[in-house]
Amino acid sequence: MPGRRHCRRVGQHPAFTEFSPAGAGDAVSEETILSVDEFEAVRLKDLEGLDQVECAMRMEISQPTFHRLVVSARRKIADALVHGKIIRIEGGHYRF
Repeated sequence: MPGRRHCRRVGQHPAFTEFSPAGAGDAVSEETILSVDEFEAVRLKDLEGLDQVECAMRMEISQPTFHRLVVSARRKIADALVHGKIIRIEGGHYRF
């Protein structure tokens, strides 16, 4: 049985919460939900360029948990880009 889920620390709320393929109009019906904590993991690792240990410390989670978050987020982003899905950022277990 999994343990109690801890809130992940997020440094900033996303300025934009929805991204859709250009020129698709209303033709796009599928969407991918990226949680706020997954968004933060990608922001710290890929945009800020921090190593996994530093990212995990900033989010106040373990390094393996951070790794799972960033892998999940990257998979969702890649799926949305390849298949032309809307990316919506919402939900997750986080605090500021």
